[in-house]
Amino acid sequence: MTDIKQVVTKLFKSNNISIPANKNELFDKFLQDEKNAASINVIVQNLNELMAKWKLEDKVIEIMQQPVRVLNATVGKPYETKFDFNKFNWKDIVAFEFKGLEEVGLRYDEKTKQITGVPTQSGDVKVTFRFKVDGQPEDAPFNEKIIPFIINPDPKSLWKNVESDKNDPHWKENDVTKFAPLGDRHILVSSKRGRSHANVGSFREDDFAFKDLENGWSIVVVADGAGSAKLSRKGSAIACNSVVEFFTQKESAEGLVQFDELLQQYKNNTGEDIQKKLNHFVYNNLGKAAFQVHKNLESFAAKENIPLKDLNSTLIFTLFKKYDVGYALLSFGVGDCPIAVLNKDVTEVTLMNWLDVGDFGGGTRFITMPEIFKNEKFATRFGFKLVDDFSYLMMMSDGIYDPKFVVEANLPNIKKWKEFLADLGGKNEDGVKVELKADNKEIEQQFSRWMDFWSTGNHDDRTLAIVF
Repeated sequence: MTDIKQVVTKLFKSNNISIPANKNELFDKFLQDEKNAASINVIVQNLNELMAKWKLEDKVIEIMQQPVRVLNATVGKPYETKFDFNKFNWKDIVAFEFKGLEEVGLRYDEKTKQITGVPTQSGDVKVTFRFKVDGQPEDAPFNEKIIPFIINPDPKSLWKNVESDKNDPHWKENDVTKFAPLGDRHILVSSKRGRSHANVGSFREDDFAFKDLENGWSIVVVADGAGSAKLSRKGSAIACNSVVEFFTQKESAEGLVQFDELLQQYKNNTGEDIQKKLNHFVYNNLGKAAFQVHKNLESFAAKENIPLKDLNSTLIFTLFKKYDVGYALLSFGVGDCPIAVLNKDVTEVTLMNWLDVGDFGGGTRFITMPEIFKNEKFATRFGFKLVDDFSYLMMMSDGIYDPKFVVEANLPNIKKWKEFLADLGGKNEDGVKVELKADNKEIEQQFSRWMDFWSTGNHDDRTLAIVF
């Protein structure tokens, strides 16, 4: 009675009708009248229905207006993100479905409360979230909320692959991958045009060469043409070929024979004198090779009437030979391309050169620079190591070094090399595996695919040579 009286009192008051104290008894009789009571019950029932409808609509509109952000996805990449109703405080939702997810390769998993899948197309996808809240009739239509969802395109798809001009007099292949015996080992080497060059139809600037020499030595050469140099592709090719040509000459071959005698002395006496003789031998013979490369580049520049700097290129090369006491390795390097030797059980790494990067190197240097040969550090560009055995000899351009090792400080870290080998073994985003075995008939195809790895911001030419 009290609640009804309050309802009617408020209703009367809203219509400017007040009930004075001296009429309370009359008002009570008025409310108790059978017909009046029935009318009041109808009013109360209608008010309750009205409030229930308002509360229901308020729940719906609150969900409809609530901003919901979903983590961006990328075409081709496995995707998962939480879509938890409790997080959104959507406790009143009793039925729901998503429209638009399956069309782009996604679905909602109620158990994990996640949107998962592999997106198949990019764009601003309008996902429709259809729902009902507690209190809505079963036959009521679903409410529809549009959830904006961005699927980014696969970054790889944004890069063009424009063919380089085959009519150019200095054209060379965009991608080269080779596998061959070398010495008592095998070499697997690949050089690929970078995406930044492919995107505009320019040329591969990296190059490489390798060869077995008649005196039991084998040689591997890698060069990285400077991106700012107009004919660096030719400069790197000349550099690689010049090194091989130098060591195939009779005089150079005879010079290397002297190393056999020095090594025999070194084996019997590792004193300071013999070490100096070995260092002098390496400096003298490899230094002549490096200088011959420089002279050949000078001659080509003069013939073509172009500045020498148009042929700017880094250069690294390694000679190795097996002796009864192990392997002798001789090296030279100018620029930012590392040479590394991993011991037999991959517990140690030996760096055969230092890089022209940072404070130590003072910035990138090229074999075209005359000051290289006059600098006091020239003698430190040569290396000699005698190792019992090795698992891998690796030489690479910065197109591999930058994405896989990032900074020079990581190169002496054997853990990083183990990670690099694991990457080659298939532990990578694409699951591309290279089986480094001599009897692997698919090794060139596997390696070529691996060389196409994606690394954000790293789209330069890539060259990697592995002797194993």
